[in-house]
Formats: sequence, structure tokens, C-alpha cells
Amino acid sequence: MKKVVLIPDSFKGTLSSAKICEIIENRTKNYFPQCKVVSIPVADGGEGSVDCFLAALGGEKVFVTVKNPYFEDMTSFFGLIDNGNTAVIEMAACAGLPLVEDRKNPMKTTTYGVGQLILAAVNRGVKKIIVGLGGSCTNDGGCGAASAVGIKFFNDKGEEFIPTGGTLKDIVKIDVSEKNEALKGVEIITMCDIDNPMYGPTGAAHVFAPQKGADPEMVLALDEGLKHLAEVIKKDLNMDVSGIPGAGAAGAMGAGMIAFFNSKLKMGIETVLDTVDFDSVIADADMVFTGEGKIDTQSLRGKVVIGVAKRANKHNVPVVAIVGGADEGIDAAYDLGITSIFTINRLPQDFSISRYKSVENMTFAVDNILRLIKSIRK
Repeated sequence: MKKVVLIPDSFKGTLSSAKICEIIENRTKNYFPQCKVVSIPVADGGEGSVDCFLAALGGEKVFVTVKNPYFEDMTSFFGLIDNGNTAVIEMAACAGLPLVEDRKNPMKTTTYGVGQLILAAVNRGVKKIIVGLGGSCTNDGGCGAASAVGIKFFNDKGEEFIPTGGTLKDIVKIDVSEKNEALKGVEIITMCDIDNPMYGPTGAAHVFAPQKGADPEMVLALDEGLKHLAEVIKKDLNMDVSGIPGAGAAGAMGAGMIAFFNSKLKMGIETVLDTVDFDSVIADADMVFTGEGKIDTQSLRGKVVIGVAKRANKHNVPVVAIVGGADEGIDAAYDLGITSIFTINRLPQDFSISRYKSVENMTFAVDNILRLIKSIRK
């Protein structure tokens, strides 16, 4: 082999995308010393997304002071790629679940810092911003981020305030007339890999708020708040975001990105592939290696493995998926561009045991795949 491209998703809780790339590259160089290896570590928009883009494309990590989920000052960051023309922001960097630890309360947490990161990037002169949703501790519908860029929210007394999950119900008017002018002309793409609506049984509050610290009573209140926010957005902004797939992502930040930032929601892997110019990268590749912790019917909806396979299939480049486990009902993956699927687990062990052997198991699987390739290519 003369060139291979590595673009795996992380194995949640065991192997980062970067670590998987490192293992495959090391073993590839062992069997094919002259082979060019292109590594494109992938993150889904959550924690680690900025580092993945910087690892794949180079660039600069910019540190700025913004508000954390409780309006306290913190040091956060964003990435600059494409010669400073594009910024990459992960909302988890200032509104992530790890930042609240034992203070989980989606009634009170805010995305205000995310809006500050967006403004900081705009002030660096970027023409495009990629915002990754995921791993949030918030349920404010993006109102915090909107407030940070000049959008005003008023209650029934005419008082301006910054809504959080617990006070969305108090919004009676949204005024976008003083939204920061610097945002005009800046394209904002939002990475979003779920299709939950803004509210309802499969919406942001019911599905995701419990893991952010919400009890059943709180979930109902948060859901009502999001429903109310959707109604005010429809009244004042003439926009119905409630049923848009992905609107419920990250505490309905998906809805907020559409309504307040005129952003488009896009599958994370499609954003990554476009940003790294994947079609050009694989044009002369002999093989693509991808993978994820578990390939199942959910994977077939277009996440990393299938997104990569579809693109590679157009160029007739074979795609090997290396996964932690493979569920039933995935035969359609082969029709979508996957050449073969290999699982790394060697023994029928519970995940609580096998997770600590992930590096060894991954190395073993990759080594044997490459042995086979080398024997066939003799």
C-alpha cells in the first residue's frame, strides 16, 4: 500500500480517535514502511472536537475568558483553522457537564459563554464558524448565547434578563435589533448528530435533562419552558423551530443556533469531511480505515462510519471498519460503502473487563488485518 487514510470515531470510554489513529499508523508503518498515512481524528461536536480539527488540519488554539455555566469567569478556548478564516467552537468548553460536577442543575445553567466564544472568534476576523453541540449541562434553548451577542429578552414587567432553563417561561418578548453587527456575513455551521425535536416526549428535556441533574418534576418544567420559548420565537422572529430535527440537541441549543444565529444544523461527520476536503484526500488512497465503539442500526443513519463509507465509495476506495462490537441488522452497511467490518474483542468478556484491554485488542486486530493485506499483495 502506498497511501492509507485513517478517520475513526472514538470508542466512548476507552479509546480516543487520536489514539486509534496512532495505533493503526504504527502498525501500518511496520508492514508498509513506505506507506503515506493520513490521520484525521474525529469528534462528534462534543469535548475534544477542537483538538481533533487542529490535529487534522493544524492551526491555533486561542484562549479567552468567558462565563462558565454559572456565570462565573473561566478560561475557555476555540480553534482557528484554514489560515485563520474558520473558527471551531465546542460548547462543552464552557457549558459542558464536567464543569458543574456536583452542581448539576439545568434550571440555572447557561450557554452565555458559548456566545462569548462566538463573538471572540468573530473579532478575530473569521468568515466561518463551526459550532459543535454535545456534552452540555444546559437546557436554555441557546438564550444565554443569544444574550451574549446582544439579543434581548424581556419579561412581563418589561425587564431585560438572561433566561436559563428555569426562566424560559418568563420570556414575553425577544428583541434582535441590537444583535452584534459583526456577526453579519459570518457563516455559522452547527455540528449536530441527533434528530430530537425541541420539546415533547423525545425532546431536549425529557431525553437529556435527567443526566444533567433534573428530577421528573424539573423535566416537566424545563419542557414547558422550551415549548413557551418556541412560541415566543414564532411570534417575534416569525420562525417555527420546534419540530426541526436536531432542534433539541444540547438542551435545545440546536433550536437556538437556528433562531438566533441563522445557523444550519449539519451532521458532524459531513462537516468534518467537507472541512478537511476528504474527497481530495482519498482520491489517490489505497484504503480507508474507520471505526467506532459499536456499529449498529443507529450507525446506518449516517454517523462517522457510514458517512466516511459513502464518500469513499464514490471514489471506489475500499473501507475497513474496525469496531468494538457489531450488532445484528447491519448488512446494509456493505451496500453503503463498507468493504469489511472487524471487531477488536478477542474473548467473550464483559465490557467492564474488556475496556481495560482496548489498546491491546485494537493493536492485535489491526496487526492481523495488515498481515492479511500484506500476504494478499505479495
